[in-house]
Amino acid sequence: MPMGPEEWYKDAVIYGIDVELFNDSNGDGVGDFQGLIQKLDYINRLNASAVWLLPFYPTPNRDNGYDVMDYYGVDPRLGTLGDFVEFVDEADARGIKVLIDLVVNHTSDQHPWFQNARTDPDSRYRDYYIWSKERPPPDSTRGTMFPGEVEDGRVWTYDPEAGAYYYHRFYSFQPDLNLANPQVREEIYKIMKFWLELGVAGFRVDAAHLMVQPKHPGCDPSEDHHDVLKGLKRQLVKRRSDGILLAEADDEPQELQSYFGDDEMDLLLNFQLNAHIIASLATEEVAPLVEGLERTPYTPSGTWANFLRNFDELNLRSLASEIREEVFDLFAPEGNMRIYGRGIRRRLAPMLDGNPKRIKLAFSLLFSLPGIPLLLYGDEIGMGEDLSLPGRRSIRTPMQWDERENAGFSTAPADELVTPVVDSGEFGYDRVNVAAQRANPESLLNWIERLVSTRRETHEIGNGPCEIVEVSESSIFCHRYSGEERSILFAHNLAGRASSVTVFLENGGADSVYAILGDPDIDRKDDRTLEVDLHPYGFAWFEVH
Repeated sequence: MPMGPEEWYKDAVIYGIDVELFNDSNGDGVGDFQGLIQKLDYINRLNASAVWLLPFYPTPNRDNGYDVMDYYGVDPRLGTLGDFVEFVDEADARGIKVLIDLVVNHTSDQHPWFQNARTDPDSRYRDYYIWSKERPPPDSTRGTMFPGEVEDGRVWTYDPEAGAYYYHRFYSFQPDLNLANPQVREEIYKIMKFWLELGVAGFRVDAAHLMVQPKHPGCDPSEDHHDVLKGLKRQLVKRRSDGILLAEADDEPQELQSYFGDDEMDLLLNFQLNAHIIASLATEEVAPLVEGLERTPYTPSGTWANFLRNFDELNLRSLASEIREEVFDLFAPEGNMRIYGRGIRRRLAPMLDGNPKRIKLAFSLLFSLPGIPLLLYGDEIGMGEDLSLPGRRSIRTPMQWDERENAGFSTAPADELVTPVVDSGEFGYDRVNVAAQRANPESLLNWIERLVSTRRETHEIGNGPCEIVEVSESSIFCHRYSGEERSILFAHNLAGRASSVTVFLENGGADSVYAILGDPDIDRKDDRTLEVDLHPYGFAWFEVH
């Protein structure tokens, strides 16, 4: 059955957008909110339930906007607060909810709070951050989030104006907030209230796994460090009963369940499953995927947000070393395709060699797994990356709308774009763009639209536990969900060769079985078994009565 209005997120499909890279309405080379409004009908046609926007606040922009210096405004390059409100209203008119990034683990060092803290030791803002007169010794449990990019891997930086060291897990220009300070928490609640009043449906909580870690060496070990996240939830539900919190928590498997609950997070980005999906796609074996599902079990109190790619590196840290190296060799064979010793900085389509069957297989798998799917802008048309760009920026290139100059993203001269478009090779905008795929009924874009609609109609996926169905073929993954009136059965062939399996139907048999997605050959010799023949990288969704 469909979810109630306050559980809308359990059947959702979320579309992730970087505003500055989506659509430029005024020809200055930077995407903006008016440009985003112009493309809302495109997002609506995708049938996305919600959009997640990367930070759009005023910023020095040294870390893609995650260095915030004003939580109550819009980066002037992207428009005004009025433009943002108009965007939310237009999205709401189409039934699209808006989620925004809540970046409160740290601020920019240009934020007025930090500037006051460093210049006045008696200021109340001094205790908004974490200071030490002497540089604390290295702590192996609190290293930098960017190995190789932060000098000496340090997390304490000396500020001569303050005469003390301040703590930061990201870059030195992003000092961590002291979340144990009640005044800091009240500031965060005010920020949430402001944006909720403007109509947002919730927040992606950036760096949630760091927010629950004690930041002072002498913290009381009995303290409930998750209380900071529970406080966010309390403030959210006061103002919006259907509001949600989506946590970025790349934590250890045994810790992940602690983020869920009626008093905490509604959705959790599923980094564990992401790495294991990619491992199965690379090795063409089911075993890594099964391990990933075992690490992130079904929970009725919250939902996993699954993805194939996000805006950062594809983090393989959670894989066993042998499998991780195999994935690197297959999907990132060149050194400049890798980052931080743990990740891949490529888009999905190039990793899969642009093979449309393999790309569709990957998305079918994603959309069938327990939780909800999160789709990165541009992946629905199979965009590529630009490895000449530094670090994580390689996958953050402008949306490719058509064959016009700058991929239809902007009318500005090419050298004035916020970042270059992908303009050559197999994934150049002359070959990969929305307009061309819209005209082709067999395109990835048109198929993704069908996939999204099918997923949103298949409520069983978000409404109960997933049962893995054992089959004899190690490259075929079968699973199902059982509802009151029907079951939904899935079969995915991870290998580049045709294969067949026999699936035993539950409860002693079925009256009818038919495919609702995919192109399998099926044979029912009796009511209890289903013979399924899958093409190379083939898949099928079945409705079983």
